[in-house]
Amino acid sequence: MLSIDPLSLAERENYKFLIGSIIPRPIAFITSLSENGVLNGAPFSYFNIVSSNPPLISVSIQRKDGNRKDTSRNIILGREFVVHIVDETNVKKVNVTACNLPSNESEIQLAGLTPVESVKVSVPGIQEAKIRMECVLEHYVELGDKAETPGCELIIGRVVQYHIEESLYNKGRIHQEKLGAVSRLAGNNYAKIGEVFTIERPN
Repeated sequence: MLSIDPLSLAERENYKFLIGSIIPRPIAFITSLSENGVLNGAPFSYFNIVSSNPPLISVSIQRKDGNRKDTSRNIILGREFVVHIVDETNVKKVNVTACNLPSNESEIQLAGLTPVESVKVSVPGIQEAKIRMECVLEHYVELGDKAETPGCELIIGRVVQYHIEESLYNKGRIHQEKLGAVSRLAGNNYAKIGEVFTIERPN
């Protein structure tokens, strides 16, 4: 077995080891509003649950050349955003939004996605998602090797409203097969849920 010190690796090498090993990763498609009212949309796979009481989610947004991405900047300034679950029916359009656009242009418009009004936040969601969660910023942390050069923002969001397609909902549970969520692998690869197996948890 290879044994490698991450300090001996370049950032890109660490990145490749991590995204190739920590799989599959759920994908959050996040909408946010700029100061000028431009609806931004971008996918992130450094995403997961933090807590159910209260309902908190986390997303880590890597910086580019030391600068905050539009999503980070919008969330930190506006303190609101919407998280959508990426599924088999919307993944191709969501992939379009991963392109680099100027902050005054909307990825939502480019991808042909349909904005839909939210209930408790000012940020619109998108109609093409079977599940979306309106969120407010609970906390964020700048992370990196040096305080003056953070590599990312770790965003903690509190879910304040769920929107769930009725066909997925069954007695308080989500029908995973009907959701058809997809996950991120390495490179240009994605995965479907695939075979599901059950193991009873010990008492």
